Amino acid sequence: MKKELKSDREFDLDKFLPYLLNQAAEVTSQNFQNVYRTDYGMTRAQWRVMANLGKHGSMTATEICRRTFIEKTKMSRAVQILHEKGYLTRDAIAGDRRSERLSLTPLGNTTFLALGKKAAEFDLQLRKRLGREGATQLEKVLRTLIQSAA
Repeated sequence: MKKELKSDREFDLDKFLPYLLNQAAEVTSQNFQNVYRTDYGMTRAQWRVMANLGKHGSMTATEICRRTFIEKTKMSRAVQILHEKGYLTRDAIAGDRRSERLSLTPLGNTTFLALGKKAAEFDLQLRKRLGREGATQLEKVLRTLIQSAA
């Protein structure tokens, strides 16, 4: 039995844009996850740390959290494992005992470049499926949503 809603417009989860955006993000993210998990044994959080350090250079974990929306505990664990595997360095910041500057090591940079090529190929295939116009329009819409939330 369907529940009655008290508004003029009935709620339909399958048409709820935040839900659709989340579903699309999860599906595409999980498909690419097969690459970094299979080839490098990385989690999503670890890949996001590597990708941000590879693109932006040296950063703090807090800066990466703000960009990626990774929880602090997941970030801490990802940084610890990447450090143990030799992908990144952790340098103390003078005057701030709680923060560290994170940077890719040569191994981390090589790994990022290899994964970056695979990410670019994954992106190209996704754009081909959407078509040039669809991919361009989707990118514009997503950037509009991101900028309007900032």
